[in-house]
Amino acid sequence: MTALLTALEYHLGERLETNADLAAEHPEWDMARLVAKLGVRQRCLAQPGETAADLAVRAAQKLFASGACAPHEIDFLLFCTQTPDHLIPTTACALQTRLGIPTHAGALDFNLGCSGYIYGLSLAKGLVESGQARTVLLLTGDTYSRFINPADRNVRLVFGDGAAATLIRAEAAGITGAKMTAFTFGTDGTGAENLIVRNSGLRTRGCPAPGGDFLEMNGGEIFNFTLRVVAPLVAEILHRAGTTLDAIDTVVPHQANAYMLEHLREKLGVPPEKFAVTLADCGNTVSSSIPIALRQWRAEPQWFLEKRTLLLGFGVGYSWGGCLLAP
Repeated sequence: MTALLTALEYHLGERLETNADLAAEHPEWDMARLVAKLGVRQRCLAQPGETAADLAVRAAQKLFASGACAPHEIDFLLFCTQTPDHLIPTTACALQTRLGIPTHAGALDFNLGCSGYIYGLSLAKGLVESGQARTVLLLTGDTYSRFINPADRNVRLVFGDGAAATLIRAEAAGITGAKMTAFTFGTDGTGAENLIVRNSGLRTRGCPAPGGDFLEMNGGEIFNFTLRVVAPLVAEILHRAGTTLDAIDTVVPHQANAYMLEHLREKLGVPPEKFAVTLADCGNTVSSSIPIALRQWRAEPQWFLEKRTLLLGFGVGYSWGGCLLAP
């Protein structure tokens, strides 16, 4: 069986934090310079008490309401998040019940950030093409705002909260969508310290690191890592797909920040009209940034089902990955 990406919806946090809000709170920040560099005008944030699972439920409900499929058709649920409801139990199990998905469906969480959407598509493709599932619901969701130090301008201006719901189905009569090919991955754990919440797991339980409840980011090292690995990633995807960059209609990268994306675009030699940048009004939504960008880049909501689209994820871990969508 061939796996097809057939539908996609998303939901953003509904609490807006504008740059005017931050300027009033922190008059010492040079907002003009920061906005020019990072490219974010406002962030969409979760409401107090709202979790990534709540946002994912809203995204999935939009997908079901669109008529793409019904909950009873789902036979596997994947949830990519770094901000689960609990370490125990698996959040995907709670999502199965909340969404009315049958109990015979499989469900699991996986913890990845900026590259997580690519990994999720690969997992869904494997489940379908190995015959283990016919209809997979891939949910991504993160609420990094829970980890942000309000006084840390390096991260507060960048990250927003959001979720996305992607439907992957086995090809059959009456089902149309985009094929997912040329998956390529990479991992370098030596960069783990450069984007981290130290007190977010069991490593520091009983002896928490001072200040370790907040997200720490070494922006310079993340920038250098991105410029080092993404160009070879693109070359390998194109090699595996047997195509060239000129034949690609659109490149959709993880929405890190405007400064990084512009340097990456120039290094790859992609014209601006073929390079999706959409984070200005929602921020970097981590695992959901690629699917949100897919929906926001053009007026036609499912345009990517008919175009050759290169997807690129890279960041926390370090972890990176990419693939090609094609009709």
